[in-house]
Amino acid sequence: MDSIIGSHCLVVGAGALGNETVKNLVLSGVGRITLVDMDHVEMSNLNRCLFFSVADAQGRAAKADMVVHGAARMAPDCELRPVVSRLEDVDLDWSSFDLAFGCLDNIKARLHLNSYSRHHGVPYVDAGTDGSRGKLQVVLGDGPCLQCTMNKSHYQVLERRFSCTGSDFSYYEPPMAAEVTTTATMSSMQVKEGLKILSGREDDCIRHLLFYDAMRNEMQTLEADIDPGCPNHEM
Repeated sequence: MDSIIGSHCLVVGAGALGNETVKNLVLSGVGRITLVDMDHVEMSNLNRCLFFSVADAQGRAAKADMVVHGAARMAPDCELRPVVSRLEDVDLDWSSFDLAFGCLDNIKARLHLNSYSRHHGVPYVDAGTDGSRGKLQVVLGDGPCLQCTMNKSHYQVLERRFSCTGSDFSYYEPPMAAEVTTTATMSSMQVKEGLKILSGREDDCIRHLLFYDAMRNEMQTLEADIDPGCPNHEM
């Protein structure tokens, strides 16, 4: 438990998944959290985001600020820092992080977080949802990283945000709203993997890609290998 209380976690993304993940982390006893997100609260966020209100949407409050404000009420002893910015534009002290969580809606930001985490030796737990489906990957030092699992179709939509809200992006994806129970499920698995890492139980972590389909009641794993051409694995 001391390793969890003394940990500093980076969470990138303060949407539906980020709300749940920060909530799970503070209630699990994590001591410090830095939350990075560039967006503002929209009315359409309210049906699936714990920490947002109508007033936040009407005032276009920053998502990171509102998540931190709400989480601080749940866990006043947790040190929470909001960073309202694109991940690519912020200068972070990577040496201070014990763990990174990706709660993002586009591949470009995921790859940026993956690359920096790999470079600085910070374990990275990535999760995402698409309606009633979800995906989870744990990136550890001795296994494949997120970029190892990319294919040509991923690079074709590199900057596209798979989100039903927001306007600060170059490409538009037809709306696919996050579904609250799927988001809660994926966040619980994401944080559980992170707590294993913080507790020294990396050997018990998921080692491959995990896919969840709520409508089919299925959970599957797809084996992933290190890509010998991946720049994140060059010596």
